[in-house]
Amino acid sequence: MKNLFKLGVCTLAMLFSVSAFAQTAADKIVGIYKVEEEGNQSKVRFTKCEDGTYQGQIIWLSQPNHPDGTRKMDIKNPNPELRNTPADQIVIVKGIRYNAEKNVWGGGTVYKPINGKTYKVECSFEDEHTLRVKGSLGPISLSRYWKKVE
Repeated sequence: MKNLFKLGVCTLAMLFSVSAFAQTAADKIVGIYKVEEEGNQSKVRFTKCEDGTYQGQIIWLSQPNHPDGTRKMDIKNPNPELRNTPADQIVIVKGIRYNAEKNVWGGGTVYKPINGKTYKVECSFEDEHTLRVKGSLGPISLSRYWKKVE
């Protein structure tokens, strides 16, 4: 009986360590990334949401204002309620979940404020500091590479 108890404790310990490892692997995406897109530089912060998904939000733009000094807004957003969001606060990646078998985050969307379009997204690491963000619309896809800075 004592051996059975020890076996149970060991089994539980292994399950918790596997769960902790999966959690750590999934949270690898959390952090700040430098992004260059069509001549513009920005920083995007990935965070974990309460529902277990991850999102990426712009937190800095190299050019947050128009030449006249007015703040850039999300004017091309198809949702009129979001068009007054400052450009340096737009959530551009939403609803992604980690797939441990494939070592990718997917199942969500990436939003491109420049044209107001939303695409399916899959994120994966090329190396320790390079996140591949692949946006797809039907059979057409395009990848961008973001550098993790924090």
